[in-house]
Amino acid sequence: MSDRYCVIGNPVEHSRSPWIHARFAEQTGEPVAYGKRLAPPDGFAATVRRFRDEGGRGCNVTVPFKFEAAALADSLAPRARLAGACNTLCFDGERVFGDNTDGYGLAADIAAAGVELAGRDLLLVGAGGAAAGVLGPLLDAGPRRIVIANRTAHRAQALADSHAAVAAAGGAELTACGLADIAGTFDVVVNATASSLGGAEVPVPARVLRPGALAYDMMYGPAAQAFLAWAGRHGALARDGLGMLVEQAAESFRVWRGVRPQTAPVLAQLRALLAAGG
Repeated sequence: MSDRYCVIGNPVEHSRSPWIHARFAEQTGEPVAYGKRLAPPDGFAATVRRFRDEGGRGCNVTVPFKFEAAALADSLAPRARLAGACNTLCFDGERVFGDNTDGYGLAADIAAAGVELAGRDLLLVGAGGAAAGVLGPLLDAGPRRIVIANRTAHRAQALADSHAAVAAAGGAELTACGLADIAGTFDVVVNATASSLGGAEVPVPARVLRPGALAYDMMYGPAAQAFLAWAGRHGALARDGLGMLVEQAAESFRVWRGVRPQTAPVLAQLRALLAAGG
């Protein structure tokens, strides 16, 4: 009999996580059945409890519930505690353990793209749960400078403040600003906002891109296309979040099952599937 997991979010219908975890289960032989559940805007905790009470062993959490997931957990992994946000929950009876594998996934996929973060200047756009989940691992990669830019500057500053000790320990300059106040240019620009889901414009001007910069949208599929097209028009290396999705899923699978799947073949299969319209 398979152990049950799922992804919970709103929206969630577009999620490729069930397909990815099905490939991981086939690859590893682990008895995993993985689905998806839509949570009402005010019903995340109830959705988690219902799934747990029905026998679920754990879940992934996507927008907009990552901060709520951290608050729901009885205990947190250090990386989730630093982020204040979770994308992975594990159930042990009525106790809930929270982790965050987003930053691991992003750093692993940027490395797979052949981009070195050490000594580089990074712009992180957004200050929500997605940005919070990746900031710690980005700092661990040894950049020279990270600027967090957000529509509301005080949220960006709060995120910078919560990571100030990590930045100082690694010798990185960490600052925050509003979207209209971004100064300078960057080697890597990461869009961690969910604005593309609603068809919004690219949130930063092209002047932030250095020649040959990596422009990375944590979204994938149609939601990322406007950002990727913008990056391409301005000479940047454009990359969507599909590789991050696979890498963070593999890390969640390891947290749940103690086994790390191979990601490269799954990512290649998924890109081929999407290219064929699947």
